[in-house]
Amino acid sequence: MNWDQIEGKWKQLQGSAKENWGKLTDDDLDVAAGKRDQLAGKIQEAYGVSREEAEKQVDEWSNRT
Repeated sequence: MNWDQIEGKWKQLQGSAKENWGKLTDDDLDVAAGKRDQLAGKIQEAYGVSREEAEKQVDEWSNRT
């Protein structure tokens, strides 16, 4: 799914993102609002991973959705 589609369906996809990254709060997901960079930043903060690793995880997740 491309990021325009993800952004448009973000409310439906928040549950999937929450399952994938359980440390992210609803507020974190609201701030991300389906934006790839914002989501990667929240993952980086919550899990203490590098930016590259967070972006890799986001890409893998978006390819599965």
